[in-house]
Amino acid sequence: MARRLIAVVAVLCMAACARTPEPVQFFADGQPQSLADWHVVELRDGKLVPNAGVLPYDLNTPLFTDYAHKLRTVWMPKGQAARYDAGEEFEFPVGTILSKTFYYPRGEGDAVLRSADAGPDLRAGGLELAKVRLVETRLLVRRKDGWVALPYVWNAAQTEAVLMRGGELVPLSLVAADGSREQAEYAVPDQNQCAGCHGNDMKTRALHPLGPKARHLNRDFAYADGSANQLARWTQAGYLRGAPAADAAPRNANWLDAKQPLDARARAYLDINCGHCHNPKGPGNTSGLWLDAATREPLRLGRCKLPIAAGKGTGDRRHDIVPGQPDASILTYRMVSEDPSAMMPELGRSVVHDEGVQLIRDWIAAMQGSCDTDAPTTADAPSRHVAAM
Repeated sequence: MARRLIAVVAVLCMAACARTPEPVQFFADGQPQSLADWHVVELRDGKLVPNAGVLPYDLNTPLFTDYAHKLRTVWMPKGQAARYDAGEEFEFPVGTILSKTFYYPRGEGDAVLRSADAGPDLRAGGLELAKVRLVETRLLVRRKDGWVALPYVWNAAQTEAVLMRGGELVPLSLVAADGSREQAEYAVPDQNQCAGCHGNDMKTRALHPLGPKARHLNRDFAYADGSANQLARWTQAGYLRGAPAADAAPRNANWLDAKQPLDARARAYLDINCGHCHNPKGPGNTSGLWLDAATREPLRLGRCKLPIAAGKGTGDRRHDIVPGQPDASILTYRMVSEDPSAMMPELGRSVVHDEGVQLIRDWIAAMQGSCDTDAPTTADAPSRHVAAM
């Protein structure tokens, strides 16, 4: 009887331990080889789920990455919080871990669905592996000396993600709603390429988060306990200090929401996809074309602007944007190009984002005026890139 009681207690203890996941582990240095070492997202019962204290979030308009969907999360050490900033990224404390898992809805066989990223559906508690294919999880980790980017690639069995410092090419078969297929080589960036986008200040060259800004986060998210504004939830969770009420904070448009103004949707799309490079401090500043949310001057936004340097990237077009004429604009040419020497963005896509291109075409087509009467000129930026926009 005593032995049986001891056995029962042992089983109950083991079951209790099995139900309690390891807490999030922050590594102040080094580069752990397995994503599982961090315990930020966990595989449980056929799902990928955020760990306890790990808060999922989404953006009003997400970055396009070959039609991948993304599960974004944030975690901070207990008692630590980010400091709110209305325009730039928040000031995150040492110990912050941002994660972004790239995945696709599954199609038939080995195919994945080519569909818009409308945000993760976590109503089942996490991403159901039977319904999605995990490709990679990127971590952006705030250490004492700054941010570090770590790309982890999921294996075919979907059981483990391992560090791939040199990047990886993942072949995919994308199936559209009409049944058409498109082959793609999804490129997991190497650590230098991560720095190429996240190092959005050419003076410091330090890495910075791109998504967690007020204008991107100011929206509702469907949490397990109901829908709530993300800025408010971050504040409630103790992850954000100094944030105003949602209606007093900036908000980018949802590029998919046709009820919102066309100009707001197009600017939001260009801000998240291009603005981290094309801004006064970024790697694309020498082009004179600035596409971040803060820029308002029409010439800086490309209207009737001559490129800084002629070359293959212009597609034999004269101006970055010609009002009313998307087919005559360099901007749309580079968005549809698949030539590595001309395509924009330079990283993060191997296929054309047809819906995004159409949005920018509609935006340009709706512009009034003519470059013949608007005195086309160039913005006053030094020439560094051949064929820069």
